[in-house]
Parts: sequence; structure tokens; C-alpha cells
Amino acid sequence: MKQRAQRWLGWALRRWALLSRPMTLGVRLLAYDEMGRVFLVRHAYRDGWYLPGGAVDPGETAVAAARREAEEEGHLLCETEPRLVAVFYNRREGRDHVLLYRCDRVRQPRPRRPDREIAETGFFAQDALPEGATPATRRRIDEDRTGMPRPEDW
Repeated sequence: MKQRAQRWLGWALRRWALLSRPMTLGVRLLAYDEMGRVFLVRHAYRDGWYLPGGAVDPGETAVAAARREAEEEGHLLCETEPRLVAVFYNRREGRDHVLLYRCDRVRQPRPRRPDREIAETGFFAQDALPEGATPATRRRIDEDRTGMPRPEDW
């Protein structure tokens, strides 16, 4: 029941954002540790594993948002400057633009404990992603790993 309420709340917040902000700007981060593993999050309010990320707040730069989301969602510190690697349009919501950053060296001084937003986090080998990693998450990691051309759509 609690999980259903959290999912409904997530759905309601996305709908409210659609009505209040016709276009949004978000960031996602390919965050790699010293062993080349990528960091993923599993939200409490939606199924699947995702790259950390979220909205760019008013008055905030996109790169600052990428660093903030890394810290909030995973207690990650970027030891190298996040580098913009691609800009995408997310047709699913019909209004989102997503800036994809890459940080080649992150460290996690302390583990991220589950809470109302984040159910689970972890570092994963790029060729051994967890079951439930979303198709878009898998595509972004594969594109980064192989150097495949990136499409315009998320």
C-alpha cells in the first residue's frame, strides 16, 4: 500500500510539473568509480534502475545540478569535473530536455541509505547491469562504453 501511494504521488507530481512548467531541463550523470563501474539508483516511487539525475533548479547551472543530484541520490563526490556528453529530448513526457554528463571518477564517502525517494543504489560493471535497468539507462551506458552514435531522443 505504501509503495502504491508513493507511485501515485510521483505520478501526481509529474502531472503538476507538466501543467506548471511546459518545458523542463534535467540532467543525468554517467558516474564511474575507480574500477570503471557505473552508479545507478532505484527510486522508491517508480520501477527500474536509472542514472542519477533530476531537474535543474532555477538559478542553478546544469553542471551544478549534476553534482548536486550525484550527492543527493548517492552521496557521490565527483573528483573530476562532470563533462557534458549529449543533449536529448525526452518524447515520453513531450517536454523534457535532458543533459547527459559524465564524471570519470566519483567516490562515495558513505553509503546512501534507503528513504522515501531512493530505495536502493549501487555500482555495477557496465556489462553486468542489474535486472530492471531501464532501456534508456542501458542505451546511454552502451553508447558511452562502445562510442556508438547518440540519438537526439532519450
